[in-house]
Amino acid sequence: MKIVVGLSGGVDSSVAAWLLKQQGHEVIGMFMINWHDTTGTLYGDCPWKDDLVFAQLVARKLDIPLHTVDLSKQYRQRVVDYMFEEYQKGRTPNPDVLCNREIKFDLFIQEAKKLGAEKVATGHYAQCYEEEIDGKIYYRLLQGIDNNKDQSYFLCQLSQSQLALALFPVGNLTKPEVRRIADSLNLPTAQRKDSQGICFVGKVDLPTFLQQKIAAKRGPIIEIPSNSPVFQKDVALISELAQPYMYRPIMGKIVGYHNGAHFFTIGQRKGLHVGGKKEPLFVIGIDVDSNILYVGEGENHPGLYRKALYVSEKDIHWVRPDYELEPMDSQRCRIRVRSRRTLHDASVIKMEEGLVVLFDQPQRGITPGQFVAWYDGDELVGSGIING
Repeated sequence: MKIVVGLSGGVDSSVAAWLLKQQGHEVIGMFMINWHDTTGTLYGDCPWKDDLVFAQLVARKLDIPLHTVDLSKQYRQRVVDYMFEEYQKGRTPNPDVLCNREIKFDLFIQEAKKLGAEKVATGHYAQCYEEEIDGKIYYRLLQGIDNNKDQSYFLCQLSQSQLALALFPVGNLTKPEVRRIADSLNLPTAQRKDSQGICFVGKVDLPTFLQQKIAAKRGPIIEIPSNSPVFQKDVALISELAQPYMYRPIMGKIVGYHNGAHFFTIGQRKGLHVGGKKEPLFVIGIDVDSNILYVGEGENHPGLYRKALYVSEKDIHWVRPDYELEPMDSQRCRIRVRSRRTLHDASVIKMEEGLVVLFDQPQRGITPGQFVAWYDGDELVGSGIING
């Protein structure tokens, strides 16, 4: 089988390419250039240039061809512009999830097909299996066996047609095993550190990066006390329970100032620069229209925790279409609200116009704009953008 591997210059994709070649496939490497601008990057350089050098060294070591494709224009349009739009709304997007849906498993697949690829492979720690259910073929997206490195969450927006073409060769290995294989082969990437920061952009100073499109603007930081009545009200309807707390300036007092509410996210601690407190302050609310940050003192502040969240109808995505719920149906699932969070038990409830995730235990830092993914056991079956 002819397989195009996305060689990123990291150890995971390097070992993925070697494993496929060992299995007897015709392996072709492809390196994507998706970003050129260095505005806001912490090291002031172009990380992709170093990545390309490592990808070239790996391809030479494995004796496979390497092609380079520049998708930076499409990446800006489909991923970065979306980031700016979301931050302007006071929401916190996840560009890595969008990058996988829009770039790695869409445009990249199109480029791979030009080379005659039958499948594409990446170094993600996830697993995908084909299974026939009631006479129909489904592609099951499962967690990687390494719980510390599982990346299924980042693939939560993929479709059945995308998964049908995807291979994840290292998904049944642990990270230490991948490192050992790379060491034994003397691969140039064997000891290279994992990439961090925004997909293809790298580590950035977020306010500086966002100020390319969003102007800094001074505004108040208002502290909401933990005993505020806003946390005490009884809620009868599930749909109401899934809505975020609604804060008003009159509920608290000004304790400092910020340079733009857009630059912060729910649960953030750093960057507030407010002292004189027994415990750290955390962001619990963002009002971009009034340019106000609402904060609470301490890790156990009730404003940091939510019992439920809401996903609007247009933002629901079923990785497994046969799991789709009808209005007023519900399903017990395990839920992940951020990439590094553990899975938590919850009920997924379909409403007439949207979907509610009702947690067994309140969850910290529920953030509009982020993705929530729901699992049946180890299989990721659906996801959506958190609206409330």
